[in-house]
Amino acid sequence: MIWNIKNGTVPAGGSSMYYVSFGYGRKTLIVLPGLSDGLATVKGKAIVLAPPFKKYFDKYTVYMFSRINDLPDNYSIKEMAADQAEAMKNLGIDRADVLGVSQGGMIAQMLAADHPDLVRKLILAVTAPYANNTLRNNVRTWIRYAETGEYKKLMVDTAEKSYSPKYLKKYRKYYPLLGIAVKSASIGRFLSNAYAIMNFDAIDRLERIICPVFIIGGDRDMIVGTHAAYELKKLIPGSKLHIYSGLGHAAYEEAPDFYSRIFDFLSDAKN
Repeated sequence: MIWNIKNGTVPAGGSSMYYVSFGYGRKTLIVLPGLSDGLATVKGKAIVLAPPFKKYFDKYTVYMFSRINDLPDNYSIKEMAADQAEAMKNLGIDRADVLGVSQGGMIAQMLAADHPDLVRKLILAVTAPYANNTLRNNVRTWIRYAETGEYKKLMVDTAEKSYSPKYLKKYRKYYPLLGIAVKSASIGRFLSNAYAIMNFDAIDRLERIICPVFIIGGDRDMIVGTHAAYELKKLIPGSKLHIYSGLGHAAYEEAPDFYSRIFDFLSDAKN
């Protein structure tokens, strides 16, 4: 199969933004990753990130974006969405389906609310409409670990709160390796993204979203909390909701039908 893989850079927000793309379809799917983008961007990773989307390639060209490279002080989720809109326009993308995961889902909410002309359909996965207490407590802990250089604790705590017990039982043996790849140079970027989450609140903007919306959550999500997906469903009229039983924040990695379920939503003419 020809994947039509590309690793690129696009101007945005007075800086530049890394992206990868794969597929050759006429439609466009934008994927916005979570807080992990603060530690490692998508730069040069197209071949690694493409496989889950193979089913999409006939119909879609899939783009995955990082945040801009030069993050300003007090950078907000709203500003991230504005920069994302600029990047899309600079690439000639005038309308796209958008999948936002975790913090990427927060950016996606703002993008769809503030730039409705750019978003055809919206998928919000394991995310929240505002920084609730569960989310704030987690991010506050990660900020402390990042600021004190305790990178292994940061990675282990994230893993323990993201994955199912079955997954963790299999992969805890790799914990001694966690934190080694974290570079101190990336911590400032991580902190900028983390503080943006702490100040996030889209409640008063969600009614502006006019496109079809599919919300995905896990009933064991210890990062955004188990009620966040239901809150989004209540705040976005007409939205659809699926909750994975037994899975948490990493449902997008653990659920075997995660990407197929999204593909079906995007392909359904009724949505």
